[in-house]
Amino acid sequence: MGKAAALCGGGTRGLVSLLSAVPCLACHELPAMSADPGGRGGGGPAGGPPAAPPGSDTYKGWLFKWTNYLKGYQRRWFVLSNGLLSYYRSSATVRSGGSSWKRLKNTPVPVRKMGTQAEMAHTCRGTINLSTAHIDTEDSCNIVLSNGGRTYHLKANSEVERQRWVTALELAKAKAIRMRNNQSDDSGDEEPASQSDKSELHGPLKTLSSKLEDLSTCNELIAKHGAALQRSLSELENLRLPADSGEKIKAVNERATLFRITSNAMINACRDFLDLAESHSRKWQRLLQHEREQRIRLEETIEQLAKQHNSLERACRGAPGLASGTASTASAAKGSVQSAKGEASDEDEETEYFDAMEDAPAFITVTADPKHHRRSGSNLSGASEGHPEDWNLEDSVFESSNQSSYNESTGKDLLPRKRRRSRIPDKPNYSLNLWSIMKNCIGKELSKIPMPVNFNEPLSMLQRLTEDLEYHELLDKAVKCESSTEQMCFVAAFSVSSYSTTVHRTAKPFNPLLGETFELDRLEELGFRSLCEQVSHHPPAAAHHVYSRRGWTLWQEITIASKFRGKYLSIMPLGAIHLEFHSSGNHYVWRKVTSTVHNIIVGKLWIDQSGEIEIVNHKSKDKCQLKFTPYSYFSRDVPRKVTGVVSDADGKAHYVMSGTWDEKMECSKITHSSHGSSSTEGKQKTVYQTLSPKVLWRKYPLPENAENMYFFSELALTLNEPEERVAPTDSRLRPDQRLMESGRWDEANVEKQRLEEKQRAVRRRREAEAVEALEEGKDYEGYTPLWFERKVDAVTGELICVYKGGYWEAKDRQDWSVCPDIF
Repeated sequence: MGKAAALCGGGTRGLVSLLSAVPCLACHELPAMSADPGGRGGGGPAGGPPAAPPGSDTYKGWLFKWTNYLKGYQRRWFVLSNGLLSYYRSSATVRSGGSSWKRLKNTPVPVRKMGTQAEMAHTCRGTINLSTAHIDTEDSCNIVLSNGGRTYHLKANSEVERQRWVTALELAKAKAIRMRNNQSDDSGDEEPASQSDKSELHGPLKTLSSKLEDLSTCNELIAKHGAALQRSLSELENLRLPADSGEKIKAVNERATLFRITSNAMINACRDFLDLAESHSRKWQRLLQHEREQRIRLEETIEQLAKQHNSLERACRGAPGLASGTASTASAAKGSVQSAKGEASDEDEETEYFDAMEDAPAFITVTADPKHHRRSGSNLSGASEGHPEDWNLEDSVFESSNQSSYNESTGKDLLPRKRRRSRIPDKPNYSLNLWSIMKNCIGKELSKIPMPVNFNEPLSMLQRLTEDLEYHELLDKAVKCESSTEQMCFVAAFSVSSYSTTVHRTAKPFNPLLGETFELDRLEELGFRSLCEQVSHHPPAAAHHVYSRRGWTLWQEITIASKFRGKYLSIMPLGAIHLEFHSSGNHYVWRKVTSTVHNIIVGKLWIDQSGEIEIVNHKSKDKCQLKFTPYSYFSRDVPRKVTGVVSDADGKAHYVMSGTWDEKMECSKITHSSHGSSSTEGKQKTVYQTLSPKVLWRKYPLPENAENMYFFSELALTLNEPEERVAPTDSRLRPDQRLMESGRWDEANVEKQRLEEKQRAVRRRREAEAVEALEEGKDYEGYTPLWFERKVDAVTGELICVYKGGYWEAKDRQDWSVCPDIF
């Protein structure tokens, strides 16, 4: 009868208390039940009647929490707010100094105000997140909360109080889950809609979704209360002793009251849901119709622009000579805008799509009529003085720029080329079973998970680095240039040509082992010899040195940094490339751009290059700014476009570079420059009047059946060809790479795993030696490259690995005793 008195005592007070415990679902506010300031109400340990502060979204009160078998249940003050349930030793600790709730990294964490933050860390005894917790009831007064490895066993004073807490916990859990889902949906929303459209569409949708969640929560509560009511009624029917009828009837009344309250709340929520749906249905229809009309108008506009674009192109082709003003307009309409230096791309942004239409063109090129300019006997170097002489191909180095090989024009002192292989075994058609890969990764450390060769191509990263020399004849021609700006044009074309092999090469090369080398000795055939060595494994770094008897030396140290961004992978080569010409002493330095592999998860892989290259001649201070325009679906420019300007130390432009990184690069001599109209962004465009462009570099066609040979070029097909007298650490001798080239991929995977485990064992032994040396107080140098040494570069001031000599002498003696056994 004590429980009945607690419910019915004081007239309607018990009913009011019960009604206040069930939240108003239409207002989305959870009333709070708090005790008196002392933590003890006059009616018992549970405190006084519930009090809901205005605008409060918390639920507070006393509960008994199981601690251990010695102390049993202990009285604790619990606070429910923002989907978190926290408990304290006393309620005064929570109220002193005030408390606030702060969200950190999408996870609600209770914190004190700044004045009592240290105190709060000691008084809060524990917190459990309800969004992933399981709520269970053992008996009439117990509550069990479990979240992973944490479990709270709680006990209320009465069944009514227990039910209040259960209802509050379930509603708070539903709200926390809804909040978490809304945050994940908002973070993945990338629709380029306007702010007004988002507010008109997303606001009603979120409100309706919230109402629907309330309906689901009420439905679950009705099911629970209904089941409890059924059990109480069944027990009432089975009663035989009249003495027990009072308690059971009281329990039935309590269940019926809770059921009625929850049913009324659900009815109100249904009414609100229907009212909102009716009020917004017409508005949504109007918005949908408006979007359809906008799409139709946009398609019509694009079609008209395409027709105008084609007509302007035909008009430009049909006009033999145009005045500078007319040509400037036609050229701008045609889309021959070239950006000298745009905004630097931010590698930390998460954007994948690039819109070239937003980039204001920095300059416009206009091809002038050669008949309007005086011919002279000077060569291309005269452009450095700004005179409008025409190209004189008879005396210019450019006359051999269209030849396919340097040996066809010069190179009488070179021996005939050795006949090398022109094909490799076709790529086998192995299906990639992702489940088998994941199954083999279970229980292994991330660093020990072997990637199958299915993702690779039968070349190492050192060999891919050597592929940059495929168009080495550009540097051979640059040696003969008299002007530094003219020489810069060939260097710029060479820097772009290194990307021509990447357009179809979506497979990754093998990661070199530490100490692995690769040589390409073409001194007698092509006039150069190249050496690469893997000088570091964490982070992976490769050093490269090339010497040419035609008068130039190239060296670099490249470290690869990558960022996986979900749908695409950004590959950022770090490190500078140095090129020095022996006779003139011109020293050029530049860095590579970012490569992006798209459709990593779903779709066909494709590669794009984006960013800027600044080539600097540190002797003459000449510069060349090259911009790799990223692919844009909305751009009218040709894909894979590259543009740039060559200028001297005073900033005066001499040549305009244009082309694509997968096909060709052209050079146009500037005869006159002027400032044009300002763009929409306030930047003033520069109009360059140029002579007809000349092709500096054109990509070689791929060999026959290249699609079945990993899209290798003629040079790439020869890189892994077996050769004699090479070092035992050469990439040609790597067994897993050789097995993959032969089509034996299963054996290659086994061999690749063996090599990687062998490398890990060497690293562990080296680490143990370092620890032992440290304990003995000795210095430990660590791994030292064989053929390279680290020095501070005098030009850039960076620490870089440079060739220290000895490799080619060791090859002549066939003395490889210093080489480690890595295979």
